[in-house]
Order: sequence, then C-alpha cells, then structure tokens
Amino acid sequence: MGKYLIVNADDFGLCKSANDAVIDLFLDGKLLSSTIMFPAPGHEQAARFAAEHPEYAIGVHLTLTSEWPTYRWKPLTDGKSLVDKDGYMWPKTEDVEKNATYEDLEKEIRAQIDYALSFGFTPSHIDNHMGTLYGNRTGRFGLLKMILRILGELGYSYRLYTKVDKSMVPRGTPYPVYKISSLFTSHWAKKFKVILPDYLLFPDWTRELREGTYEQYRDLILKLWTNIPDGVTETFVHPAFATDEMKSITGSWRDRQWEYDLLKDPDTHKYLKDHGVTMINYRDLIQMKKGR
Repeated sequence: MGKYLIVNADDFGLCKSANDAVIDLFLDGKLLSSTIMFPAPGHEQAARFAAEHPEYAIGVHLTLTSEWPTYRWKPLTDGKSLVDKDGYMWPKTEDVEKNATYEDLEKEIRAQIDYALSFGFTPSHIDNHMGTLYGNRTGRFGLLKMILRILGELGYSYRLYTKVDKSMVPRGTPYPVYKISSLFTSHWAKKFKVILPDYLLFPDWTRELREGTYEQYRDLILKLWTNIPDGVTETFVHPAFATDEMKSITGSWRDRQWEYDLLKDPDTHKYLKDHGVTMINYRDLIQMKKGR
C-alpha cells in the first residue's frame, strides 16, 4: 500500500498566535489538515477561515479540558459534570474521564459540532483535545463507544487507530491497555461505520527534545515520521508563533514555534518524499478507505 502520513494541526482556534501560524501553513501549501477547538477564545478567526476555504481539510477538535491556569474557557452547554469548582472545563484528561457523565458529554459534543456548522463550513473530520474520549487513562472505554456511535450517526471520520505498533505506544499508557483499546476501536468503528487511520503516532516532547536544539528536534521527528508501517498513520502538531500572547498561555511556546518551523521548512517535505512517505489529509483518507 505504501506509507501515508496525515499531519494534523491541532489547537486551531486557540488564540491569534496559533491561528496565524496555521493559516500561513495552509496558504503556503505546507499543511493539509487541521482541527478547530470551538470553546477556545480564538475560534471565530479559525472558523471564518475554514468557511472561506472549503478546499482545506479542517475539522472539529472536540475540546473537553481547559488546562492552562491563566487562559481558560467554559463548555458550550450547561453540563455540571463537565466543569470544575470555578465553572471552567476540567484541567486534566483524567478529571474528564472520572467526572463527566455520558449525557453531559454527548450534549457538549453535539453542541460543538453544531456550532462549527453554524459558521458555514462542513468539517472534514473530528478529533479530540487531550485524548479525553479515548478512555485510555482510566480504562473507561465506554467513552470510545459513545464517540464512535455519535460520529457514525453524523457521518464523520475520526482520529484513532485500528492497528498497533510498539513504537507508537503513548507515554504513560501500558502496552496491554493500548492493545486492548485497538480491539475495542476496531470493533466499534466497524459497527458504527466510522473511518479511521490505521495507526496513530503520538508526539512525545521528551526532555531530550526540550533541551536540545531545533536541528536535533527536526532530525528526530523526521526519523519518527518516516519510520512508520505501510498504511495510513496520523500524527499531530500544534504550530504557533512564539509571541508574547503565546508565551503568556503556555510554557510550551517554543515547542509550538518549532512545530511551525518544521512544517514550513521545504526540506521537511523533501525528506518525507525521499523516504517514501506521502502526506495526505482526511478527505484523502476517506476516499482511500471507501475505495478498498
């Protein structure tokens, strides 16, 4: 089949610094896929761009956490199980898995997708911020079934995986849990007719990457992106410009600038091509899966 890679820009809509970086990458032809977080303050700029550019594969980044202490947001709905004592979305994935009811989650999920549609664009796919709907952290795999049921009904593809590779186990997740989750995923994706990538490569900002140079980061990431199995693998980045705004939101601002730099660099795309990796987007994935 060959090696195909979807690089999705998460956190479109977070803020202007993220939006400007993602938009620049799209317009320069360096980015093929992105998802918007609609509860976040910068979502309107991102949604307007998506509506004006239907040629780009832009979807919904279902957002159920608000993890930065000085930059927070609330749900679109009134579900009490979705918020902390201050009325903001929970700061951690584990908090969502432990506290959120299925009823409140489904209502919020549908509200975020409906809100995206109200801007006049059709989402190309759906994924979720911070992995809150995978159930991996606490073994609450009913979350996985719920989101695949909803998306099967609505007709969207989703970020997940049906196959596992030991090189792709997310940090902090035991391999048996990772393996079991793929079995659940495969079963429910087939049952609800939801199109998924084959593999999911989780970005891993280790200390080695954080303390090294940009060149060291670039070389390591490109090795990861080309050392993938045949089939469709998705990975995700969070490109943003290192502005004062971005620095005030998160301490990972440098990482996000580097992710922008990596995609902007024409040598990145040449390296992928030279190593037999074809970049695609979610619309390509859908056509490939339907064509089998």
